[in-house]
Amino acid sequence: MRDHGGNIDWAIAHYGGDAADWIDLSTGINRVPYPLPAISPEAWTALPTRAATASLVEAARAAFGCPAAILPVAGAQAAIQMIPRTTAPGRARILAPTYNEHAAALRAAGWQVAEVGDLAALEGADLAIVVNPNNPDGRRHSAEELLRLAGGVTRLVVDESFADPDPGLSLAAAAGRPGLFILRSFGKFYGFAGLRLGFVLGAEEEIAALTEMAGPWPVSGAAIEVGRAALMNRDWAVATSARLAAETERLDAMAEAAGWRSIGGSALFRLYDCGDAAAAQERLARARIWSRIFPYASGWIRLGLPGNAAEWARLAAALA
Repeated sequence: MRDHGGNIDWAIAHYGGDAADWIDLSTGINRVPYPLPAISPEAWTALPTRAATASLVEAARAAFGCPAAILPVAGAQAAIQMIPRTTAPGRARILAPTYNEHAAALRAAGWQVAEVGDLAALEGADLAIVVNPNNPDGRRHSAEELLRLAGGVTRLVVDESFADPDPGLSLAAAAGRPGLFILRSFGKFYGFAGLRLGFVLGAEEEIAALTEMAGPWPVSGAAIEVGRAALMNRDWAVATSARLAAETERLDAMAEAAGWRSIGGSALFRLYDCGDAAAAQERLARARIWSRIFPYASGWIRLGLPGNAAEWARLAAALA
């Protein structure tokens, strides 16, 4: 099993307490979710219609500023697993370190995978992957840089799962170029990871191939209704982005006061070098706060943002 954030059940089993006692900051999921709208009975009892799915796609197209084809899927993870199987395997390169499911999905589909440290090293790949902003260090690349890279690889996958608070970073406006896939998550920014909703943006023929692979009902009726309502509410998105920007500064200041050094992050998570990450994670866990550490960097610890005043106070006390 690959390591991920969100393994709160392990934390409870290891350190004790009940789920209600814990603050899970091990993911980059917004802990102040979009207000859940009313869901129609038909969303639970009827198969999703083509018209309903099309209405979700139109909401996504407007929210992302995307002129191209869009496929809703059961989270960006579903696209990560499908895209490697849409063509014969070859040489894949991934800008690393990053979300580890990309390499795992490629290797499972028979690709030769190399993890590299800069954009230039991706040149010449049959399939290249860039997470933008990157998870876990928040490394960013401009649309211009990525479009230049797209001209030097056969296929380029840009995973924008954490891009919602920074729409100027997105390649969505350039979607439709052959060989370019853009992944968007819904659950992280909108705080509904359990809904399992994401999107693939791309060229018409390539999205058609993914659509065939995904099958006739790739997302649930509830995901369609919640996703459409949230994506259409741009006022909430703007206000939430502003709140997150202020709160990342607050979290960085708290970590600095604790003696941690900021490495980077996104508007939904922050990454620090604390010297001994395992010890820091255990210290927070004793206060029933769960964090994310990394097997390849013994000093790195990642924190999501607390969701309310009580959670901020508990984190401040644990870091003091």
